[in-house]
Amino acid sequence: MANISSRDLGSESIGKVLIKQAVPASIGILVMSLNILVDTIFVGNWIGPTAIAAINVVLPASFFISALGMAIGIGGASIISRALGKGDPGKANITFGNQITLTSFITIVVVLLGLSYVDLIVPGFGGKGEIFEPAKIYFKIVLYGVPVLAMCMMGNNVIRAEGKPTYGMYAMLIPSIGNLILDVVFINILDMGMYGAAWATTGSYVLCFMYIVWFFTSGKSELKLNWSYLRLSWGIVKEISSLGFVTLARQAVVSITYLFVNNILFNIGGEASVTIYAIIGRMLMFALFPVLGVTQGFLPVAGFNYGAGKYGRVIESINVAIKYAAVLALGVFTLIMIFPEAIVSVFTEDDFVVKGTPGAMRWVFAATPVIAVQLIGSAYFQAVGKAVPAFFLTLSRQGFCFIPLVLILPRFYGELGVWMSFPIADVLSTIVTGYFLNREVRKRLKPKIVPDLMES
Repeated sequence: MANISSRDLGSESIGKVLIKQAVPASIGILVMSLNILVDTIFVGNWIGPTAIAAINVVLPASFFISALGMAIGIGGASIISRALGKGDPGKANITFGNQITLTSFITIVVVLLGLSYVDLIVPGFGGKGEIFEPAKIYFKIVLYGVPVLAMCMMGNNVIRAEGKPTYGMYAMLIPSIGNLILDVVFINILDMGMYGAAWATTGSYVLCFMYIVWFFTSGKSELKLNWSYLRLSWGIVKEISSLGFVTLARQAVVSITYLFVNNILFNIGGEASVTIYAIIGRMLMFALFPVLGVTQGFLPVAGFNYGAGKYGRVIESINVAIKYAAVLALGVFTLIMIFPEAIVSVFTEDDFVVKGTPGAMRWVFAATPVIAVQLIGSAYFQAVGKAVPAFFLTLSRQGFCFIPLVLILPRFYGELGVWMSFPIADVLSTIVTGYFLNREVRKRLKPKIVPDLMES
């Protein structure tokens, strides 16, 4: 897991460099997901099942705001990877400076708006009845730390774009471990309830931010910080925005999805059904960590080689990434199908939740083995700077497939219709993404392989 320089992205064997990128990313996602799981377990056992539902309700809103930093990070990281591949460090430095300015300004403005309309946002995302008060407490406190979290998400994507995946992993480990320690202190020892859960989360963001600042100011980064780079460049901002909008739109759709599903489930089964979805949502974050790690590792590899004009390596990276991700997804699918009862029992002892969650979880994960094509395919277009297809393919699953399904199927099948919507959306979006990715390889990449081979 040793760090590699950006130049190695274009010279080491694809299998090797992808593993070097993907393993630290997977570990980081794993620990972050474990943090979310353990945090949920702590909250469920020390505060109560309603607290789990409360956190699940406000996560989409706070994640959407923090996703502004992720969007700027991924959009800028694509530019940085391709600039380094072309041997243009100047553009990479200016891009990074512009990312800092954009992240700082936009997230502060949005957080102020969020605090102003908290009484509308919380119930809008399903925080009704007994869920409202604890959800409001959690949301307001977590919002204070969202600009810091957004800066961390932006910085982490830049670190990986440089070919420094181990440092990126540390940026995910520090807040995750910190949050668990602070959970014990604030919730268990100091008995602060929802206030403790919220301040533990916010405090972990600050720890991550301190590490990100250290990385970029200690000489570990290839990028140079300069006040002049903070001045916004319209060309750079436009490119960051077009690519980052893909990520932002995806998170917006995720938030809308939570809004619909939480409200539909609340109307069908009340707080208990929302809690079931909260547990399944945590498992989606946790169980797919190795697949998401491969996707994260693939981005800088594809972007650098595309920028360097090494199209043969780009095709190879697509094939290898899909193969790795598919094998891992199959393993996740097998575990979920065999052990859902054991998984659910860790979170809560509530009878309704324990009985209702395993069947729902099997439905949600039913199409997991096929998602590799969808994830890698949409990531490819974002990595190489093709914003329009990246936008449509990224939204194909939840925006174009899942939301219509979840609005229609529950009318006929009730709560089962919600869970059925997940695998159907996975299959449909995979078919669409596979078609466009195959066409891109045949018509855009393969015709350019000959010049690539002549150069090498």
